Amino acid sequence: MPVEVPQDRDVHVTSIRVRFYELDPYDHVNHTNYFSYFETARIEFLTEMGWGLDKLKREGFQLVVVEIAARFLAAARYGQELTIHTWVEDAGRVKSTWRQIMVRGEDEEVARITVTAAFTDLEGRPRRIPPAFIAQMQGAREG
Repeated sequence: MPVEVPQDRDVHVTSIRVRFYELDPYDHVNHTNYFSYFETARIEFLTEMGWGLDKLKREGFQLVVVEIAARFLAAARYGQELTIHTWVEDAGRVKSTWRQIMVRGEDEEVARITVTAAFTDLEGRPRRIPPAFIAQMQGAREG
C-alpha cells in the first residue's frame, strides 16, 4: 500500500541507515531512537527551508517540541535504510503541527508521528511565528 503524503505542499525526504548500537536486546531499533530519526529529518527540513537552527538562534528564536503522538507499525533492524517524509501540516500564531512518516523499502510504513512545536525566544517564552516562516509555509502549500 503506497504511503500517503500530501501533494499540496513541500514534503522533505530524509534517509537514515540503522546502526547496530541503536538496537535493543531483541535486535529491533529501540523505540527511543525513532524520535532521534524523526528529529534529524525535521532539522534537515528546516535547514533546507532556510530556517536552520543557526538562523533561528541568530534571530532570537527556538522551535521547541511541546507534544508528540507516535504510532509504531513495524520493527526496523540493523542495516536497513529508512526514509522519512516530513511536512508542516499547519502553522498558527505560536505553534506549528508537523507530520512525519517513516517507511522501509518502497511503501512499508514503519512509524508515524505528529509533532506540535512552538516558537519561543531564547529564554523559552512563547513568540509569534515569524511572518517569513508562515509565508514560506503558505508558498510551499501553493507550489
